[in-house]
Amino acid sequence: MNRRDMLLTSGAAALSAAAFPGGWTPAAEDKKQKVLYFTRNVGFYHSVVQRKGDALSHSERALVDMAAKVGVEVVCTKDGRVFDEDLDKYDAIAFFTNNDLTVPNPEKEPPMSAEGKQRLLDAIAAGKGFIAFHSSCASWRTPPTKAGEAKKIDPYLAMLGGEFVAHGPQQEATMRVTSPNFPGLKNLGDKFKLHEEWYALKNFAPDLHVILVQETAGMKGDCYQRPPYPSTWARQHEKGRVFFTSLAHRENVWIEQPFQQIVLGGLAWVLGNVDADVTPNITQVTPQADQLQRVG
Repeated sequence: MNRRDMLLTSGAAALSAAAFPGGWTPAAEDKKQKVLYFTRNVGFYHSVVQRKGDALSHSERALVDMAAKVGVEVVCTKDGRVFDEDLDKYDAIAFFTNNDLTVPNPEKEPPMSAEGKQRLLDAIAAGKGFIAFHSSCASWRTPPTKAGEAKKIDPYLAMLGGEFVAHGPQQEATMRVTSPNFPGLKNLGDKFKLHEEWYALKNFAPDLHVILVQETAGMKGDCYQRPPYPSTWARQHEKGRVFFTSLAHRENVWIEQPFQQIVLGGLAWVLGNVDADVTPNITQVTPQADQLQRVG
């Protein structure tokens, strides 16, 4: 990969944990941690990951800035060839992607190779941390099936733990906190509200540790006429830690609380800086998660 296509920003020295909402936990050993942030979109291009010239996109700047405050270095790229290179130099990988990342896009950003995709999955299974935002659950979507056919869920989505269905109009909605002791959830209470573009999701892994639940009562849009379902979660993928949040569409969300607090908590966990109880709880906190429409 041409290194000129990769933008690297070094973080400042870590501050004390008390300086950060939710309490950032640094690495136990004195080392500089590095995260690869991959933001290639195929088809619809989200505004928060669109670049103007060589300048970083809004979400890239936001993630670089919040990571720098805790001494973590973020490398931002849209070049899929990075997954054919040495991934060992990254402590975790972050995604804000959509659709099939192995095919060309109109922006002519180099795609991932099939081998690069497999190397990504192998790295996570071997212990690499993975944190994903918003439309990353719309990468390699499950094709429609005929009656009696088994769903063929892509290995990437199986690793992630859930898949995009649709979204309705942006609106204020409620996030219910179901894992208050997870890193980054401190002081958020039982629930909070945000104005956001909310994703309806499906094909949940049975071992999800659900952190935030999408409360659907009163929401506008056909895709939300269903029981509550997971919106942010953590899961163990073999030796790797996986964290996903469907938040992150709107620019203001990226630079405000509670989003930054939640992201730093998830990042600390996938990096292995802090442990958390990620016992599967999906059947307890969202027992009808796979019911895509309300009954009755």
